[in-house]
Amino acid sequence: MAIELWKQIKNKQFSPVYLLYGTESFLMKETGQLLLENVLGDERDFNFSTYDLEETPIEAALEDAETFPFMGDNKVIFIRNPFFLTSEKQKDKVIHNLSRLETYLNKPAPYSIVVFFAPYEKLDERKKITKELKRRANVAEMKKLSESDLKSWVDGRARKRGIELDRGAVETVIALAGTNLFMLSNELDKLALYAGEGGRVDAQTAELLIPKSLEQNIFSLTDKVVQKKPAEALRIYYDLLKQNEEPIKILALLAGQFRLIYQIKELSRKGYGQQQIAAIIKAHPYRVKMAAGLASKFSDGELASLIGQIAEADYQMKTGGADKSLLVEMFLMKLGKTS
Repeated sequence: MAIELWKQIKNKQFSPVYLLYGTESFLMKETGQLLLENVLGDERDFNFSTYDLEETPIEAALEDAETFPFMGDNKVIFIRNPFFLTSEKQKDKVIHNLSRLETYLNKPAPYSIVVFFAPYEKLDERKKITKELKRRANVAEMKKLSESDLKSWVDGRARKRGIELDRGAVETVIALAGTNLFMLSNELDKLALYAGEGGRVDAQTAELLIPKSLEQNIFSLTDKVVQKKPAEALRIYYDLLKQNEEPIKILALLAGQFRLIYQIKELSRKGYGQQQIAAIIKAHPYRVKMAAGLASKFSDGELASLIGQIAEADYQMKTGGADKSLLVEMFLMKLGKTS
């Protein structure tokens, strides 16, 4: 949804009212910046306003939207945290005149672009105002990008930074930096600084410059266990300790990885594809793809046993006097011998 909306904005196809909702905050921020760049350009100092509805009544934002722009043709109004679109109670919060909003939606100011930022996973579809806003506005759900959209985003972001990524480099960037858009953006900035304007980055260069994310290190750790290479698994573990990662956190992430593998096996057996699985368990499709490659290496019994061993190690960490780091070492060494 976000990618399609960006295309419209870049083509100067604007709507008077937008509703952006979902939990992918980076996409919301990007969409807002894209609107400002394409609608106002250098005029944002005079014709851009933002309102937080947890602090300000909706009427103030709408009055601003109905006021003619200053020294320009258009104005942009950002309206954040419209909690009245959710089932959240309004206790101790600002009271909004929603009938005033309904009136505006029926006849929005032709010179204003009003953007609602709703950072919520779900909206309350039973509410009249939610239905009306979704009917009148250009609505886009800001959710995690699919694998293909994520690759397009990385490639487009690199081009925006003045560099080009080889096809293999795009996949390497995602594999190493993970799927968090803030992290990916930071790593692409570093690649752009290294390559310079008009530069080209291949997979080898990306691998050289981008440190593995914690998520990727945990996947690599699991992969070494699957291959019965406890020495290499321990080497990754020691590297994580040098990066000041806590043993209890590493153990929790390992538990999450094995639970993910178990879920993928179970849902695959029921005939679900990877995209469907990602939607059901609310995991990024790229992470599901990576974990699916390991799922065939374990039987259900082995996975259940592994999760039990992790639970036991976690219990000992929290209640016993054993060395936390040593408990993880023992778990990895035992796992490497029995998997």
